[in-house]
Amino acid sequence: MEHIQLPNTIEFFEGNDSNSGKILITPCQQSYGTTLGNALRRVLLSSLPGAAVESIRIEGVQHEFAAIDGVLEDVVEIILNFKQMAIKVHGDGPVTLNLSKKGKGELTPADFDKNSDVEIINPDLKLMTVTEDREINMEVIVGKGSGYVPVAEKDTKGLPLGTIAIDSLYTPIRNVGYDVELTRVGDITDYEKLTVNIETNGTITPKEAVSQSTKILMDHFALILDSSAGESPDSVLHVEADLTPSEIESVKSAEDEAEKEEVLEEKEEKIEKKEKEEDTKEE
Repeated sequence: MEHIQLPNTIEFFEGNDSNSGKILITPCQQSYGTTLGNALRRVLLSSLPGAAVESIRIEGVQHEFAAIDGVLEDVVEIILNFKQMAIKVHGDGPVTLNLSKKGKGELTPADFDKNSDVEIINPDLKLMTVTEDREINMEVIVGKGSGYVPVAEKDTKGLPLGTIAIDSLYTPIRNVGYDVELTRVGDITDYEKLTVNIETNGTITPKEAVSQSTKILMDHFALILDSSAGESPDSVLHVEADLTPSEIESVKSAEDEAEKEEVLEEKEEKIEKKEKEEDTKEE
């Protein structure tokens, strides 16, 4: 097998603020710059855990297309402002935040009642502008997740009357881009230099984001490697048989290969039976 050049220089550079930075990886074998850059970008944007506003309830408002007396913005614009909140949730969540304020002026995340389970990174963000001397009462639910979850994919049954569920962008990444340039190694000029630029919402540093996304990729590749090498029975079972936790424990406790095979065969029979039942229903 031909030797593949591995990068020998990996450097991280901070940007103009703590929310931006870039990582330099060089030299990469030809086409590996794009391979690594694309994989990192996809995972950074879609798979890192974060927190976001999941629903809001404003006293006197029944739906998202309403207007609020004495408030400059309509509810749709207010929802867009809430989506810009950068939040850390300490614990499993979800967490309820309450706000009650009277008088004219801007309402910001800093006006919410203090909650030890929630840390708001941008407390000065404008949520709405009150133009009359009136009281605003609202309740906001924030939770943990990853990626982007639209309202259509949420379970909104049982929400209190007047609660407006909103699309949630959980990812802490605001923007990711990568650039691949040719670089020289000795007399060879077609190696590549990969630069990945990252901007976060402040709940995580770019360096931490790269570390987490790299670990996610490594976990997946390790699973494939162990499965193909036959070194990780649990991983193989997850992939090939979709075992439940109790079934995995049964295999772990099996004394010999015959018992393990028996557990797998039983699982396969269950899957086949379920598929036949589904086919019968469709007919």
